[in-house]
Amino acid sequence: MDTRSSLNACKWQVILFFLCSWGWVSGQLRYSIVEESDPGTLIGNVAQDLGMNLADINIRQMVLRSEGSSRFFTVKSGALIVNERIDRESLCGSSSICLLYLEIIAENPLELFSLEIEILDVNDNSPTFLNANQVIKISELVANPGKRLHLEKAEDQDVGINGVTQYRLNPNPYFSLSVKNRKDGTLIPELVLEKILDREEKREHRLILTASDGGENPQTGSCEVTVIVLDINDNAPVFDQSTYRISLLENLPLSTVIIKLNATDLDEGSNGEVQYSFVQNTLDTATEIFDLNPQTGEIFVKGNIDFEKSQVYELNVRALDKGVPELEGHCLIQIEVQDVNDNTPEIIFTSKTNKVPENAPLGTVVGFISVRDKDSGKNGEIQLDVSPNVPFKCQSFNNRYSLVTSGHLDREKVSQYTIQLTASDLGSPPLYYKTVIILNISDINDNPPAFLQPVYNAFINENNEPGSLLCTVSATDPDEGVNSDVSYSAVESQIDGPAVSSFVYINSQNGNIYSQRAFDYEQIQVLQITVRAEDAGFPKLFSNVSVFIFIMDANDNTPSILYPHYSGDLIYQENIPRSGSVGYLVTKVSAVDHDSGQNAWLVYSFLESSSNSLFQISAYSGEIRTLRDIHDTDNNEQQLVVLVSDHGEPQLSVTITIHVNIIDNIINEGPKSQDLLTNSKPTPDITLYLIISLVAISLVSLVTFVILLVKCLKQGNYYNSCGSCILNKSQPKQYAGEYQPTLFLNTWNLKIHGSENGTYRTSRAMLPGLFSYTIRKQ
Repeated sequence: MDTRSSLNACKWQVILFFLCSWGWVSGQLRYSIVEESDPGTLIGNVAQDLGMNLADINIRQMVLRSEGSSRFFTVKSGALIVNERIDRESLCGSSSICLLYLEIIAENPLELFSLEIEILDVNDNSPTFLNANQVIKISELVANPGKRLHLEKAEDQDVGINGVTQYRLNPNPYFSLSVKNRKDGTLIPELVLEKILDREEKREHRLILTASDGGENPQTGSCEVTVIVLDINDNAPVFDQSTYRISLLENLPLSTVIIKLNATDLDEGSNGEVQYSFVQNTLDTATEIFDLNPQTGEIFVKGNIDFEKSQVYELNVRALDKGVPELEGHCLIQIEVQDVNDNTPEIIFTSKTNKVPENAPLGTVVGFISVRDKDSGKNGEIQLDVSPNVPFKCQSFNNRYSLVTSGHLDREKVSQYTIQLTASDLGSPPLYYKTVIILNISDINDNPPAFLQPVYNAFINENNEPGSLLCTVSATDPDEGVNSDVSYSAVESQIDGPAVSSFVYINSQNGNIYSQRAFDYEQIQVLQITVRAEDAGFPKLFSNVSVFIFIMDANDNTPSILYPHYSGDLIYQENIPRSGSVGYLVTKVSAVDHDSGQNAWLVYSFLESSSNSLFQISAYSGEIRTLRDIHDTDNNEQQLVVLVSDHGEPQLSVTITIHVNIIDNIINEGPKSQDLLTNSKPTPDITLYLIISLVAISLVSLVTFVILLVKCLKQGNYYNSCGSCILNKSQPKQYAGEYQPTLFLNTWNLKIHGSENGTYRTSRAMLPGLFSYTIRKQ
């Protein structure tokens, strides 16, 4: 064991070189290890020889890969060690060089390294002879000095210096030993006759032939050679040539005759009859492929001739006559095998994963491809083609290729690629091999969610129940997995002060938008919120969409009497002169409805009256006038019940009771109204004075409104007479809007209503019939 350990320590060596090509690195390492090394024996530190530091060893995750030889080795912490005892003779036989080919794959980045392990021979086998006793018969008539006799060679399973390097013969006066060295290095012992044999003097000669190898501790093997001296048949067969050289193509059909030998014997009769046979020195591999007809000397094919297994064969043929003793002649046949293109190229694809991220940059290595062809010359040269119309290509170096990206990948367009690789040799005709590689494209979060609509509109009646479903927004994400999981939320903002979350709630899973409160059309008509759809990828991507919630007016406001001033506990008194003519204006009922549209369209009518034939009321202006002249027979007190109704559904209404007193002289009566007729002089034409008064007030109000408008424009806000904000600063700065102020007793009442196209309109005038004007700002 000490000798083997020292041999191991002195003989293992490392040859390291790196090949760099097209953005990937391939390394080739070569180590030597003696056979029969103990498991756990260190062969070499692969990680260190590849230039990796200690931190890289765990990250790179080196994996050993081989075709049948990996069981002898293992990689631990970057070191290549022996895993199982190696018997060189069982692996490589008598081959002079024994190489095992391994591959190591490292990740992060993916790299492939080739290893060659040379198994060095140790002198663990002794030379042996097939026969422990060799018998040679020789006739005394031909036993002249200098004659050579063939001896069986010794076999040693070791190779090189550990094989048979020397033969020795025990000293004797009749024979000496001669050793021939063949081209393949095999030593052939021959017995040389030194003096004439005399059968009558000595019939048998017993010799000891010893073979020894050249190892550090030489081992030997011996056999006994018995030479029997005969007294007959003095001519041996002779071949035409001592050496024949033949060139053959591989894959010749069975039974094909490759040569016919001819050996002549000058003797006659049975002494001249020749039979052919293979000499025992002929290798078994040759006799498995070729056979010999012992009668005709024809050598023919009996097995498959394969250039890739062996390119040279040697046959030792013996011609033996039938004399007594038998005489023989020898020749050597050297057969050279020529290659034909009979092997299809092979493709080996190596990759640790079949997924490529869609954001992989151009030139990213996705795998390694090894191609090989057992043929030689042009028959073994290979070109590799990749199927067209795929964003991948091959980059080559010494029959090795890296498969790299050649175009941009988009999983949302193509999620899987089927790549066909075609390897063809340069033989004639060329041979092809095709294989298919499936590569999946893995997703990255490169697509934000997209809403199905550019804008969402929802409509809901005011006074709704909290929790009512307003609308549903929906967004899709073409990514996959968590990158496509969409959640919804409202972008936090304020609407006239309160946060948007106090108005609506959004289900983050399905995009349903619910009301958080009951809406009042008279406070807000359009609620604009921004909804965000966000995926769960990294980094998170999102998109926004505007949702307009239009509050639909409901008839929830009863008309309010503005004039005459009125309390539920009082009945309004009005005096008119008995001298009033037809169409005399008794009074005017003015009401307002805070709803809009038909819900705010008011109509005036008498609910009941003691004298419907005397008075009439205008359905839309609320003016009460006389229908005819007042007669003396008419009652002095008339009671009118005025019904003010809107056009909503259901219809809402309010009533006011007016007591009309018919008096003879209205000048003597004090004014009954302190609202509309203040500072009015007694006159039978009250309508004229009322109109003049209202026009004057309107002009004053117009000037006031213009001043307020200029002030609001400077501040970016519009206010009503109470100072409440009509448009806050978040509204667009450019719009087209109509504003219709309603004037009554120096009081402004202005309401703004939004529409989808961005314009604004006002509610109905509180006093129908009074003049209105429009301000339009661009």
